[in-house]
Amino acid sequence: MPRRRQSVHMGSGSDGTEDSDSSAEREQTNSSESDGNIPKRTRLTRASLRLSQSSQGTPDVKQDESPPLTPTGNAPSSESELDISSPNASHDESLAKDPALRDSDKDLSHRPKRRRCHETYNFNMKCPTPGCNSLGHLTGKHERHFAVSGCPLYHNLSADECKVKATTREKHEEETKVQEDSNRHATRHQTPTSRQTRYKEQVTEMRKGRNSGQSKEQKEKYMEHRQSHGNTREPLLENITSEYDLELFRKAQARASEDLEKLRIQGQITEGSNMIKTILFGRYELDTWYHSPYPEEYARLGRLYVCEFCLKYMKSQTILRRHMAKCVWKHPPGDEVYRKGAISVFEVDGKKNKIYCQNLCLLAKLFLDHKTLYYDVEPFLFYVMTEADNTGCHLVGYFSKEKNSFLNYNVSCILTMPQYMRQGYGKMLIDFSYLLSKVEEKVGSPERPLSDLGLISYRSYWKEVLLRYMYNFQGKEISIKEISQETAVNPVDIVSTLQSLQMLKYWKGKHLVLKRQDLIDEWKAKETKRGSNNKTIDPSSLKWTPPKGT
Repeated sequence: MPRRRQSVHMGSGSDGTEDSDSSAEREQTNSSESDGNIPKRTRLTRASLRLSQSSQGTPDVKQDESPPLTPTGNAPSSESELDISSPNASHDESLAKDPALRDSDKDLSHRPKRRRCHETYNFNMKCPTPGCNSLGHLTGKHERHFAVSGCPLYHNLSADECKVKATTREKHEEETKVQEDSNRHATRHQTPTSRQTRYKEQVTEMRKGRNSGQSKEQKEKYMEHRQSHGNTREPLLENITSEYDLELFRKAQARASEDLEKLRIQGQITEGSNMIKTILFGRYELDTWYHSPYPEEYARLGRLYVCEFCLKYMKSQTILRRHMAKCVWKHPPGDEVYRKGAISVFEVDGKKNKIYCQNLCLLAKLFLDHKTLYYDVEPFLFYVMTEADNTGCHLVGYFSKEKNSFLNYNVSCILTMPQYMRQGYGKMLIDFSYLLSKVEEKVGSPERPLSDLGLISYRSYWKEVLLRYMYNFQGKEISIKEISQETAVNPVDIVSTLQSLQMLKYWKGKHLVLKRQDLIDEWKAKETKRGSNNKTIDPSSLKWTPPKGT
């Protein structure tokens, strides 16, 4: 979460545990080295294998073949990365005990050779958490970790506790999957099942005590933990919220750690480097969520300094301070097409302001998972929302759209900056994109796939649009086509939203739209409670004509 000059560390996880027989071989080797009476097991290399084959008269290994690749896609750095050992430890023990078996198995060329298929660890690396031995993983699935996000100690857990939690999560996921499979062929979510109703009641009951507050002893315990560990440990989270919500947060942490580990295995992130962890943006220091392809000389620093007006990125605060002293930009380039109060929207052409749009895309990738556009910005228009004060127009968020979309996508990518999230700005951006579609007299829809936060925002917006339409509708028959033409929302999105609200019913060969008064009254009560605020788009403040095809 964003905050002013405060940092809550978010690291990356570590995956790729050794399989059980390989780890057993290492433990047995270590124990045999410490005991002089037990003979050491032989570990064969390619050189010793060729020597054995030449003594037995078997053909040599071909030398003109390219070296095999490690699981990361790179050539192995040493002979030790190729494991041509015995298939299992019990077979070697039997050979050591039985001379007949040992003599009959002298020809090593016919012996099965095994290549290590798991990831090769760099054991010189250690977890940055003080006092951590890099053993265990937050997901409970791996034996080692090299980053903070996978460190059980940082999260005030032990490796065994992480394994127990992982087992519990897997059981719950299996039960949920079985339940989803049983309900897959049910009718269009007519009414909640009895199990869903019971589960909702249980969650409501578990969440009742989340605002009970902390006792004096708990506050003292938390302060003592903070003073003794500082930022090297996660704050104690018990009794801050309900156990149900805390478990959801723990599950999200484990899932994020697993996703970061997959990126590390694929080579997109290396251990402890080439990932920007924080950026200094205006008055805020923001923790990043995902990897962004900034140049390596900047990415390896771990912290980036970005001008909030021209979006130029720099290596140090001194460079940023000198830049800000001479930077003449106080708002995005392009035309200001909307202004109401302190909120403005600028239309920026990716062809005319290429560098600014590329920097905007690189910045957005730090907080978006599915974004793939970084440099080819010329076919797009960018609509940048800002909030003005006496120092300039500060970036709130943006969305981009294709100049010529054959599928009538009105949004290609959308982002609200973390420091402005949960304040209504995301819904304003979505509303503004549909306002442009109305002016163009088109029906629009966002480009898929949507990010997790984007999907939540769009579903909330579609729900609000439909309930407002139902509230103002006075006729007897509702047409989805008419709703689409008036709101500029794609009919597919309207149908999916009606289904999620249980307002669409199939009866006697026809689809009927049900006007659920309880949902409409609930929405109206929230609107009245919210009152009048500036977090809405006023169509009369738009000064824009659709651009011609370029």
